[in-house]
Amino acid sequence: MQLSAALVALAATSVSAVKPLKIQGNEFYDPDSGNKFQVVGMAYQPGGSSGYNAEKLQDPLSDPETCMRDAALMQAIGINTVRSYNLNPNANHDACASIFNAAGIYMIIDVNAPQMSLDAAKPWESYYNAYLNRTFAVVEAFKGYDNTLAFFSANEAIDSTNHTEFTPGYIRAVTRDLRQYIKKHSDRDIPVGYSAADIRDVLPETYHYLECDNGKNDMSEGEIFALNSYSWCGPKASFTNSGYQNITNTLKDTHVPVFFSEYGCNEDPPRLWDETKSLYGDDMDKIFSGGIIYQWTEDANHYGIVNITGDKLTLMDDYTRIKSKFGELNWKNIQGQKAAKKDIKAPKCDAKMIKYPGFEKNFTLPVIDGTDKLISDGVNPKPSGKFISIDNYNVKMSVFDAQGNAIKNLKVVPQKDNQFNIYGNVQLDTGKTSDGKTSGDSKGGKNGTDNAAGLLHPAVWAAAMPALAMLAF
Repeated sequence: MQLSAALVALAATSVSAVKPLKIQGNEFYDPDSGNKFQVVGMAYQPGGSSGYNAEKLQDPLSDPETCMRDAALMQAIGINTVRSYNLNPNANHDACASIFNAAGIYMIIDVNAPQMSLDAAKPWESYYNAYLNRTFAVVEAFKGYDNTLAFFSANEAIDSTNHTEFTPGYIRAVTRDLRQYIKKHSDRDIPVGYSAADIRDVLPETYHYLECDNGKNDMSEGEIFALNSYSWCGPKASFTNSGYQNITNTLKDTHVPVFFSEYGCNEDPPRLWDETKSLYGDDMDKIFSGGIIYQWTEDANHYGIVNITGDKLTLMDDYTRIKSKFGELNWKNIQGQKAAKKDIKAPKCDAKMIKYPGFEKNFTLPVIDGTDKLISDGVNPKPSGKFISIDNYNVKMSVFDAQGNAIKNLKVVPQKDNQFNIYGNVQLDTGKTSDGKTSGDSKGGKNGTDNAAGLLHPAVWAAAMPALAMLAF
């Protein structure tokens, strides 16, 4: 969709923006208020894998009308962060980034695409110059937006206990390359980290390997650590029997911010979102910095909270339930906690930290010939992104609640004083849940050990990767 003249005005340096957050110890924090920031996130991939089209320069953050509609609906349930997976560095993201910025919503960006990501089985075949060129181009495309919160160097690249011998070193290598590129070419620090599959047997090793201090100023240590976890399932789940207590104990000594990069089990529907009380409460909030709900748009995996057909969006029961559950939490207290701002040193990398048989213990990382020059010179052509003025925040697309009633006068409400969105800032009547067993209830199964992004699994694309490398960029 082309940017309409009515939507986008001339670029303006005076566009207000959410403040870039800082990291100290295991917390994100607001540099002005000194408060700890809790991620209240949404996995945002409208159109799924088909929403990415390299030739047409289409991706989840390239259609301003869609972003306007979705940002307005996310404001109403208190979302302050979106995570997007498949992004084309050559597409124009200025309008969508500006819309989410006005809505008080940060962006976490995955640098990989389906045909350009680490292959869990043979990572050495997927780590090459064209791949790095593309990941650096994604950095260039999004570094100019103050609401870019972080970059993920990989998503579930360790997808089973069978792929732990070599892949961890390649994840650290990509993290190093991205951090070095950002240091050279960005005006501000933007953290880089890994989004891990919840493979409980190797969670301690995954965290320790990727987050330890390797010395030598190699910058391969992750600055954040995130987990795709789907173990809280059904109405009988609790902090203890879901395994959330185990995860929290495993990560209790973290020296970097940790959060769920995906959560929301649908094995025992309906999803009641009871885990949010632990995630944002005393059970976890001293260790975790929130989480990202999987996911916005309904697809074959049945994780969506809205259903989109053409230009029509219908809220599902999961949307209404998450709004109701978030309404039970005291968000002013949650987002009003003062950050501890503790300097926590990372442990030195040591093979003794790795207990699981067969897990990588070598901290000498792979290097591609020509990487230093690419980092020094920068990518060419070089995408760039900047905020633009938006002159109309009204939603033009059709939106219906779960009972089929049209939602009128929907619009994005620009946040004042450059603040991020908090539940309750925007009041919107989004109706009630539909009656019982309807398509509004999530269905399906996912136990948290496979790839939460579905078609994003890197192994699916490994064979096609070299041939598609240049088409993707």
